[in-house]
Amino acid sequence: MPILDSLLARFGRRPTLPATSQPAPPRTDPEGSTPTLPGETAGPTSEAGRRATPENQIRAMYRQFYVDYDLRATILDIRQMDQADGRVKRIHARVARDVTRGGLVLLQTDPASPLRAEWDRFVRRLQLDRAEKLKSDARGLLKEGNLPMQWVLDAAGNVVSAVRMPTETMRPNVGINGQFLDPRVAYTQMDLSNGLELAAFPLWQLTLARLDPENFDDMGALGRPFLDASREIWRKLRMTDTDLVIRRKHRAPLRLSHVLEGATEAELQAYQDRVEANAELIQTDFYLNKKGAVTAVQGDAALGEIQDVLYLLDSFFAGTPLPKGLMGYTDGMARDILEDLKRDYYDEVDQLQDTLAWVYEFGFRLQLLLKDINPDAEEFKVTFAERRTETATQTVDRALKLSALGLPKSMVWEEVGYNPATVEARRDSDAKHYDPYPEPAAAAPTVKVTPGNGRKGESATDIGHGR
Repeated sequence: MPILDSLLARFGRRPTLPATSQPAPPRTDPEGSTPTLPGETAGPTSEAGRRATPENQIRAMYRQFYVDYDLRATILDIRQMDQADGRVKRIHARVARDVTRGGLVLLQTDPASPLRAEWDRFVRRLQLDRAEKLKSDARGLLKEGNLPMQWVLDAAGNVVSAVRMPTETMRPNVGINGQFLDPRVAYTQMDLSNGLELAAFPLWQLTLARLDPENFDDMGALGRPFLDASREIWRKLRMTDTDLVIRRKHRAPLRLSHVLEGATEAELQAYQDRVEANAELIQTDFYLNKKGAVTAVQGDAALGEIQDVLYLLDSFFAGTPLPKGLMGYTDGMARDILEDLKRDYYDEVDQLQDTLAWVYEFGFRLQLLLKDINPDAEEFKVTFAERRTETATQTVDRALKLSALGLPKSMVWEEVGYNPATVEARRDSDAKHYDPYPEPAAAAPTVKVTPGNGRKGESATDIGHGR
């Protein structure tokens, strides 16, 4: 029996199959039965060989006893970088803010679908309408490279909480073939202090989103933190910053060289004591009773040469999703180059949004199954309201151009970030309550797009309102 069938049977949502010692027959009608979970096999298949690389096969053998210490060391390094360096903290905070900007939205085309009420209750229970929750999950995905989300159910079979678990304590129970040994015990949380198993999670209870895994089909290949490959450059950059400050402190001040010819050691010491005793005062004259001189020794004239620091700074930001110009380092950067880097950054944000939204969509699909609603029979999608970090004017302009291309209104509303079903319901409600004397329907506005006539060679949009 698939693991979802056994879960639904616990809450009486579906009659259980009679117990038998015979192996379960292969599922011949996957469309009419409960869908399988990502990573769960649905009976005999034609797959052959091993998904994991030889290195991951060896890691899987060791992982049967404990967690991945290499990943744990990487995560601890990233957390220390985030605490010690404001640049790293700002990168994580900026990307997490842009990814979760606008919050989650459910896209559906049927206003009469019961999904809207279920979604509203689901969001309130799991606090997904709070920016702090979404940003915390996004920061965890960036710093740990994985997002283990535990779905907590109450006695009535409702998903009441989404708890982000620490990645470094999770152990995927995967064989050397790269597949789960038992979907009922897909993940295990380890107590790193005592080496004990704290809890075991079936595949439906813990959803793991992975960021850039070595092999997506290998269930034991965990994700990588976004800045894991930049750790070595970051250490060199911090070391160079420290050396730069030390050099300025010791070599920048002006010094004086006192030369007393023929002075004994006692006389030289007495002269030094008199001079240093008045070091806090403004010295204008020096009086010597022996032949000598006081010569000014200038500070280091090469303190302005920091090309090594700039090189390390460029190397560090080359491994981050954020362009250096967006972090305030704009010296020598042209505006058109910054615009190209921003577009590349926005594409990275869109992909992170897809990865993060999939986790919440999985939890919502689980909630629908527990409420006897087949999610595969409903047309919906969970995404973030703002797919790109644009201004309101840019978003509206893009929607008008898509409308001029002839896209359906529902798709245009989805592109803007609104639920088409909600828009239509509010439109009908406003017509009934706020428009008692409606005027004749006005002609639809005409939208004209002139290619190459806008800023930076973009298209210009003209709107004509007909009466």
